[in-house]
Amino acid sequence: MDREEIICHCMEVTAGAIMDAAAAGAKTVEEVQEATGAGTVCGGCLDDIQMILDSL
Repeated sequence: MDREEIICHCMEVTAGAIMDAAAAGAKTVEEVQEATGAGTVCGGCLDDIQMILDSL
């Protein structure tokens, strides 16, 4: 996956930012939300966030 791909358009959070949050200890979607803000507005990217976490 391209690290520059925007996963959360509402908060403009990239795949790389989600991967970095996971590397820093965020293991659940909720922890990624706290760390990055991704998925906290419309929720449309929650499945994509989980997919990234599952791939790591």
